[in-house]
Amino acid sequence: MTESELLNRMQSELDDSYFEELELELIDDRPVSSLIGEDMQEATPTDPESRRTYFRELFRLQAELVKLQDWVVHTGHKVVILFEGRDAAGKGGVIKRITQRLNPRVCRVAALPAPNNRERTQWYFQRYVSHLPAAGEIVLFDRSWYNRAGVERVMNFCTDEQYEEFFRTVPEFERMLVRSGIQVIKYWFSISDEEQHARFLGRIYDPLKQWKLSPMDLESRRRWEEYTKAKEIMLERTHIEEAPWWLVQANDKKKARLNCIHHLLSQMPYEEIVHPPIALPQRERHEDYTRHPVPASIIVPEVY
Repeated sequence: MTESELLNRMQSELDDSYFEELELELIDDRPVSSLIGEDMQEATPTDPESRRTYFRELFRLQAELVKLQDWVVHTGHKVVILFEGRDAAGKGGVIKRITQRLNPRVCRVAALPAPNNRERTQWYFQRYVSHLPAAGEIVLFDRSWYNRAGVERVMNFCTDEQYEEFFRTVPEFERMLVRSGIQVIKYWFSISDEEQHARFLGRIYDPLKQWKLSPMDLESRRRWEEYTKAKEIMLERTHIEEAPWWLVQANDKKKARLNCIHHLLSQMPYEEIVHPPIALPQRERHEDYTRHPVPASIIVPEVY
């Protein structure tokens, strides 16, 4: 990729991210009938028709996620979904689209920071256990206990003994979760060396995304091959029948989001739950009630 091509790519990514936020807002105001019912079509990423197709399909899948949510609540199902992958692989983007139209009391995200001094002395899985779902809940882990197999291994934050103990324990830990009635779904978002390079540069030059870059992210870029080796070992040693890994090809962000959500929906035998019709009650009015004026000093100025 030449410097000119890279600059064009970064500008395109920047424009795309801003247009996407705008279009998401526009979608909320459009009738459902105009967004559902058309098949996906082949189109280039910059083609306006491709954008319309993407958002149409995303909205359709999100409508299915709402049905899934109702089914989970109705049946008391318990779901844990792990999102793993290299930095800038698009985990946060798909999590945002999954949760966007769901009830945060039903579907919540667990994104744990680095362990504190006390947590470092606990059983490794202990701090994750408190985030596991109760009946009728879905928990999405934006990174998970697999930190030990990835960043902790590569950055030497754990000993060889702790690393091996993790691989001895994690299959039984996940089998225990499954036996207790928790469904465990694991996704690895896979991007190429060149794609991560371009996305990191995009974050560096986008003032609204610079917060996403940490010194650890930059170091992970330097240690690409070490992360690759760690990933391969992790997938080989923790791919179990009760909780298999699923790999999402993520070089194309939009396709990765749609493919992941489509696959997630296929992992549960959900069905639409019929709810009784909702009738809006008549507002009660009382002759002895008078609405008091709001002090002008507390009203937010109407700048727009």
